[in-house]
Amino acid sequence: MGNLAEEISMVDETVLQSIERRIDRLRLDLSGLNVVTEAATGAYACTAVIAALAGARVHACARDTARHGSAADAISATRELARMAGVEARISFPLGIPSDALRNCDILTNSGRVRPIMRGVIDTLPARSVIALMFEAWEFRDTDLDLDACRERGVRIAAVNERHPDVAVFPFLGPLCVRLLDDAGMAAAGKRIAILCDNPFAPFLLNGLSVAGGDVALFSCLAQLTRESWDAVVLALLPCDTPLGRSDLAFIAGKAPGALLAQFWGDIDREAASALGLRVCPAAEPGRGHMGILLNRLGHEPIIRLQTGGLKAAEIVWRGDPLPADGVAALYTGV
Repeated sequence: MGNLAEEISMVDETVLQSIERRIDRLRLDLSGLNVVTEAATGAYACTAVIAALAGARVHACARDTARHGSAADAISATRELARMAGVEARISFPLGIPSDALRNCDILTNSGRVRPIMRGVIDTLPARSVIALMFEAWEFRDTDLDLDACRERGVRIAAVNERHPDVAVFPFLGPLCVRLLDDAGMAAAGKRIAILCDNPFAPFLLNGLSVAGGDVALFSCLAQLTRESWDAVVLALLPCDTPLGRSDLAFIAGKAPGALLAQFWGDIDREAASALGLRVCPAAEPGRGHMGILLNRLGHEPIIRLQTGGLKAAEIVWRGDPLPADGVAALYTGV
């Protein structure tokens, strides 16, 4: 039992070292700001702690979830990491999102236990506040956030450049896809893999699967897919208003008979896929517009990079600093 406790402590110390390194790299400074975010389990427990270590007063809001544990679990995990970091006193742990926290909020994160962020929440925010998307602008999901309400209130929305060298989250996408295949019982090495990708994920998926030993080809749209003896087809397409239906899935089945369809990103009609005899992974259907496998499957590092980068993007927007095209932050306007 003592050895297990020591191992857990060592993991937490590694997490804290990674957090401190990323805060320094990004020069994250939230001194005097009020941040409303989530209390969470696993790697996502870091968000509130990052904000507090950067000087913010933090409300780490908790609620019960079906997939990611109870509110009590989230509070316990976040509080323990905060205690180890010496910032527990800077963080409150409410159930739900208190109105007084919203009324004084400078930065609100678009985190799992906080979203969807709809009009009732946005109308309570001060106009100076910024919502941190925690992903790139082109990945925006309207199910997460009421964009019209933000426009009406003048609430700004900050997106993070995950490809910026000080954030560098996208290089984890290739290994993440390798893990998705591995979870389905398929090692990438020696396999013929087609990637269907119409977005900036493409070079990172191509590189990661190739490094893992796959014989990989990239197709930027469904119509380009050629008929080959594919072992797997990786779907990484921008989510549309409607999932890929029977005709699109039948096209994939015809071009890649017997192949595994790996739903990395992009929605599909799973009933139609089953009727066509397609093998699909992951086994559990992702939420609409969500990835089929989360970055935390690769440990804490990509999550710390993403959450710190997202908070830095929000800080830059909140301060009104310049937003160069290749910088950490972008202002999302929906146009």
